[in-house]
Amino acid sequence: MTTRSIFIWLLSLLAVSCRSGERIVVGSKNFTEQIILGELLAQHIENETGLPVERKLNLGGTFLCHQALLSGEVDVYVEYTGTALTAILKKTPLTDPEKVLSEVRSAYAPWDIEWLDPLGFNNSFAIIVRGSDARRLHIETISDASRFTPQWRAGFGYEFIERADGLKGLSQTYRLVFREPSKVMELGLIYKALADGQVDLIAGDTTSGLISALDLVVLTDDRHYFPPYQAVPLIRKDTLSKYPALRPALERLRGILNENLMRELNFAVDGRKQPVETVVRSLLSRQLNP
Repeated sequence: MTTRSIFIWLLSLLAVSCRSGERIVVGSKNFTEQIILGELLAQHIENETGLPVERKLNLGGTFLCHQALLSGEVDVYVEYTGTALTAILKKTPLTDPEKVLSEVRSAYAPWDIEWLDPLGFNNSFAIIVRGSDARRLHIETISDASRFTPQWRAGFGYEFIERADGLKGLSQTYRLVFREPSKVMELGLIYKALADGQVDLIAGDTTSGLISALDLVVLTDDRHYFPPYQAVPLIRKDTLSKYPALRPALERLRGILNENLMRELNFAVDGRKQPVETVVRSLLSRQLNP
């Protein structure tokens, strides 16, 4: 090999090495909506900046994703304001969306993590029953349901049982008592379990596409127990500094979604079994490049 050939070979190795380090790592939690949102960030960053993206989707629950962001294992993921306020920061729930966003922005600043602009929808916890029970028993609110829970079985995700804005506070607020200890269930299975009669009441998400598909009913939180949960991209400040093109790119996602649209996306994946990548590609084409 000639000296010139060796030089070109070394340059190519250096270029490959640099490119391998030049990447944005996008994370997500371990349920359908989060995987959709993670893929949304990933495709949009690729399209807008040309930067390569590594996907670490379906990482786990809130605390795993939070630690991954703090440690630099991921650069960006979507979090919910009420979740950060109560589960991560252990603060008292607030009802004003702007106050919650301001609170979490201030609290995360010392960690050098920035909350960007909201994506446009709120995904609250939803207390859900079967449509047939809601119609038969004339149940519209969680207070209505509390009259029947002593005869019912409940199913909840692990996080909901453990969180400050979860089962304990909900039970105290509405004086909920169930006929047996609540079942701890995977979020991906909980809606079908309710529809099939394995449980009679669950805590799900207001944006789940399976709610209408399985004839389930979201009960009104008539005592306003749950805080707002705006979906917002969280990103490390050192990542923003290293890649200045990221901020204007991600700002284009401000308000791109609403509750109905998010519900449609979730159902496209969960109900119609469409690939997440295809669903997100179609969304970005419609919303940003009509």
